[in-house]
Amino acid sequence: MSTQAGRVEAFRRLHESGCFVMPNPWDVGSAIALERMGFEALATTSAGFAWTLGRPDRGARLDEALEHLRSVAAAVEVPLNADFEGGYAIAPEQVAANVKLAAATGIAGLSIEDSTGDPDEPLYGFELAVARVQAARRAIDETGTGIVLTGRSEGFVVGRPDLEDTIRRLQAYADAGADCLYAPFITTDEQVSAIVAAVAPKPVNLLANGPFVTVEKAMSLGVRRISVGGALALTAWAGWLAAAQEIAAEGTFTRFQSLPNVNSILETS
Repeated sequence: MSTQAGRVEAFRRLHESGCFVMPNPWDVGSAIALERMGFEALATTSAGFAWTLGRPDRGARLDEALEHLRSVAAAVEVPLNADFEGGYAIAPEQVAANVKLAAATGIAGLSIEDSTGDPDEPLYGFELAVARVQAARRAIDETGTGIVLTGRSEGFVVGRPDLEDTIRRLQAYADAGADCLYAPFITTDEQVSAIVAAVAPKPVNLLANGPFVTVEKAMSLGVRRISVGGALALTAWAGWLAAAQEIAAEGTFTRFQSLPNVNSILETS
């Protein structure tokens, strides 16, 4: 699976049946560790990566994101899906150009989301949002890579938790050429089941960013793919922030015990 074509083929096969977990590393080291744990695919996290740069989510520039994708894709053998935010552009033609750049990094898939970053108008208008997915589809087809395109609707993320509108958007993204559909922050069985039914037979990605679901439950609801977004990165931040805050406030080091042997995880065989 050392070639991009091989990874794309393997990634597409994973979407055909069952349910797989695609955890989200935030750098090369965490990607290698997850691959060695046996995960069959990985996905980047825009938030986790931005935090390594000292910026909030959506704070990375396009050139930085592309270099991140190149470095992580080159470090692992398993398929890598890119959290490509909104394509780092507004206009469909520029989204297409940027998708072509991303496809050249060695990734096996990418997602395009419909959030704007503007709190007053947090989602792109319906027609523009669909046009952006169509542009991404055309760009991928023109590259000949066959990478998996995921259409994301962010209503539940940006404070517009309208299931009807979310489903309308996801169905339109499916019709526009998205291979997989994704609505982050969906948390109830009823919401998940409704989305799975609405876009069938295309696969659905579920964000597991809390203990509201298990792999077994997600599979029973028809979910094909599970990702964790920035949750693994947040788990790491939680541990070291607690340790650092103890040092700063108390001058003690009680959290420096029972620590993992990271060297043993990353040693080459």
